[in-house]
Amino acid sequence: MSKLKRKITKKGKSKKGVQPLLLTCKKAIFNTGNSIKQNSLQGFGRVYAAFRGIGIGNSIKRVFLQGYAVFLSIEIRKKLAALLVILFLFATIWISNFYNGLYSPNVTGNYMLFIRDKDNFDQVVKQLQENGCLTKVETFRRFARLKDYDLNLHPGAYKVQKGWSNNQLINLLRSGAQTPVMVTFNSIRTLEELAGKIARQLQCDSLSFIRLFKNDSIPVKLGFKKETLPALFIPNTYSFYWTTTPQAFLTRMKREYDNFWNDARKEKAKNAGLTTDQVATLASIVQEESNKAEDKPVIAGVYLNRLHKNWPLQADPTIRFALGDFGIRRILTTQLDVESPYNTYKNPGLPPGPINIPEISSLDAVLNFKVHDYFYFCAKEDFSGYSNFAKTLSEHNRNARKYQEALNKMKVYK
Repeated sequence: MSKLKRKITKKGKSKKGVQPLLLTCKKAIFNTGNSIKQNSLQGFGRVYAAFRGIGIGNSIKRVFLQGYAVFLSIEIRKKLAALLVILFLFATIWISNFYNGLYSPNVTGNYMLFIRDKDNFDQVVKQLQENGCLTKVETFRRFARLKDYDLNLHPGAYKVQKGWSNNQLINLLRSGAQTPVMVTFNSIRTLEELAGKIARQLQCDSLSFIRLFKNDSIPVKLGFKKETLPALFIPNTYSFYWTTTPQAFLTRMKREYDNFWNDARKEKAKNAGLTTDQVATLASIVQEESNKAEDKPVIAGVYLNRLHKNWPLQADPTIRFALGDFGIRRILTTQLDVESPYNTYKNPGLPPGPINIPEISSLDAVLNFKVHDYFYFCAKEDFSGYSNFAKTLSEHNRNARKYQEALNKMKVYK
């Protein structure tokens, strides 16, 4: 065989060997294309599901379908360019929706959110939803989980403000930076009543407060006796965290008590011949006798005149306290014999402790008592709330008789 023939034969074989190779490559490329297509669709499905979860799935789906329709109708080079545009739009929409969902206003109004110790994330969301606080509840839920708030709840009271974004709300709740609540108590007669009123304004229940108030060791630790513990509480409005414990509440009340009894007030108590606890005890009686600011210092002066003369106080409010019934309007002679250390008709001096938790106005009325010669007083017969004062018993009896006749006309016999 000549060299030329061998060369031609080799070329023929070569050409025939290329054909199978091209078919193999074509098949591989086709399979690769299908694989890419399948993986792309699966990838898009996963991405779509994720974005649907944060509320932007429909936007992504719409852009994809429109872009895909255009993509099929154009040449390969243009398809690549179109693909880049679609990816750019995809990213733009994703970023826009993500940004809007996180930073756009979502809180519809001002609201105080209370989260208890045992509350979980779903209960927090439910509270916000039931009170109509959020425009889009699900976006809050998704972003809260994205920022791990569902795993970092902090009990407390939080003031949610109108116009806040999800990001602002979630950051506040994650920080645990509580909004202080204003706790007010006044017109309180018993420690049980105080416990109930405080419990309605703080997280702890009334029983927790009562147990602490009734603990015999507590008054001693705070420098009081069991009977004088009500003097610790100065009625006012105070700023507290909603999660304040009963023990922390007592500690704060002791600090407020010390602030109230400054040197000036202590000096006035000394001039009246009373300790601070005795001032509170007398103020509690004065408070039950009248709600008129003008009369209180005069009534305090009457009782101080009796104390300085070693007379019995004969204060009707102490009989009501001893009987456990402040609703009694008319004290009967038979009730004056009640056996109690609080019966100031039978026991000299002040009772063992306050018969209520006196207001600041009543405490200051005792500290700023009126100096006068009155030893008696009784309510005016016109039921105005003011009192008739007298220097002598005979004058007092006349005033008392007029009041009793007025009660009879009103058919008030007890």
